[in-house]
Formats: sequence, C-alpha cells, structure tokens
Amino acid sequence: MKKPLIVLTGPTAVGKTKLSISLAKAVNGEIISADSMQVYKYMDIGSAKITRQEMQGVPHHLIDVLMPDEAFHIVKFQELAKAAMKEIYDRGRIPILTGGTGFYIQAVTRDIDFTQAEQDDSYRRELEQAAEEKGADYLHEMLRMVDPASADAIHANNVKRVIRALEFYHQNKAPISLHNEEQKERKSPYCLGYYVLNAPRELLYRRIDQRVDEMVDAGLVEEVRRLKSMGYHRDMVSMQGLGYKEILAALEGEYPLEEAIRIIKRDTRHFAKRQITWFKREPEVTWVSKDAFDYDEEKILAFILDDWHRKCSEIKE
Repeated sequence: MKKPLIVLTGPTAVGKTKLSISLAKAVNGEIISADSMQVYKYMDIGSAKITRQEMQGVPHHLIDVLMPDEAFHIVKFQELAKAAMKEIYDRGRIPILTGGTGFYIQAVTRDIDFTQAEQDDSYRRELEQAAEEKGADYLHEMLRMVDPASADAIHANNVKRVIRALEFYHQNKAPISLHNEEQKERKSPYCLGYYVLNAPRELLYRRIDQRVDEMVDAGLVEEVRRLKSMGYHRDMVSMQGLGYKEILAALEGEYPLEEAIRIIKRDTRHFAKRQITWFKREPEVTWVSKDAFDYDEEKILAFILDDWHRKCSEIKE
C-alpha cells in the first residue's frame, strides 16, 4: 500500500499557512516546509516564516535548520525532506508538504533521482570564474551550444542554474533537459493529494503589496542590517533571496529604500506568476480557487479532506 502524502501549495501570499495548520490537525499530520528561505536561521521577516504561536502545536520540519552561510539546494532539500518523512511515518502520522517552491515539491512527490547530478567542484569553480571574467551571457552561450532546450528555459542571469546545467552535461555527456523530461514521467510512489490554493490575480497582487508593506513595518530593514553586521553578504545563496538582496542593495547605497520596496513588490508579483505557471504544468494537482468557496476556510478544508479521503480511501484518520 502506498504511503500517504499531502501537498498544500500555491503562489506566495495566497494564504497557505493558516490552512496548512487546520489540515494538519484534521489528518493527524506534521508539516514539512517546501521553502527555500525558511530553512535559514535569522531570516524570519523576509521569508514570512511561521511563528511558534501560529504553529499551534503542529510539528514543523525544515525550518531554522541552516545558518545563512550554508548552501541549500534541491538535492539537500530532498535529503532532509525524506528523512523528515520517515520520522513522521514512523510516528504513524501523515506528512504535509507546504510551501511554494515547485521544483522542491516535485523532487519529493516523484522521488526524482539526482544521483547523476553530483557536482564536480573543480569544473564548477572554472565556470564560476568564467562567469566573473566573461559575464553571464558567455556562460549562457556555452549552455546553448550543448543544451538549447535548457538555454531557452533558463534566463542568462540565473548563473546558478546555468552552471548546474553545464555541470550535468560535463559529467554525463547528456543534456539536463532530457534528464528532467525523463524524471517528469515518473509516477508518484505515494498516495498523493496535491492541492494548489489560488486566488484571483488582482487580489493576490494586492495581498503581495500589503505583505511587503507589513514586512517593512515589522522590521525587514533591521533584519537585513543585522544579517549584514553578522558577516552575511550578497554572494551567499541565502542573501540572494527575494526581499533580502533588494534591501541589502539599498543599505549599500545602490538605490533608495523606497525603490527597494517597489522592486520587491514588482518581483514578488512576477514570482507569483511564475509559481502559477509551474503548477499548471504539474499533472496531478487539484486546483482550489478561494473565490469558488467564497473565501471560507472551513469550506476549503472540507473540500480538501473529502477529495483526499476519496483518493486514499484506505487511509484512516
């Protein structure tokens, strides 16, 4: 019998946190964060990290487990998430994967095999040096020569992903785009309930703007200033996070704080749009539009529970 797994995701600021707590209580579940920023200590406001009070006693995993100078990537996430899932299953409970990083979620739901993608440190350093000396476009053209599909899918400015694709080709003599397509065909080994919470675009964008304002009021600038004083800088993966890199640039005099806030709002809206596009490509999702339920959390929860039990009728609470 397949083990149960519930995914609750959706674009940023749609309201996943509160619903995830109600869902976990209803199914005797524990929550695993599928978020690339909440994993870091000291990065609370800009990551919209759930508070202890908001958790309401529901166990959470992959929150506050790394220091900001530690690298966090898809392979590390999968490793930590699967370890957490084993612990949850051993307790006779149900893991609930919650967050908005679609690739992370896919890595778990389809149990994607990353063994071929082991990194070559020396070659990676060569690529990083090439990017520094010759620019991101040079590296992107290198990728286009060996893997046009990946070059079309990855923006030239996303140097980290360009390097990863080049590393994969260097090691395997095959394009990572082909590998990713093969992995997408994998069926989930779990009894899966995969729910994407969504809201009308205009409302979502208003909520994003409001959330950014609330983050600033809550002390986002002070949080970034404190991280900077602790020695964390923009070359670190964590400090490239949305909200952090813009405030850091303002603190370093690149542009005024008001401009940083405008950029955060704009780029967060763009990020939400990309998230929705990603989830639309996923074949096993059930879309849950909040307006169809009159924004009633109890109705939404009841729908998810009914659908979940129908999909996994052998799973009892």
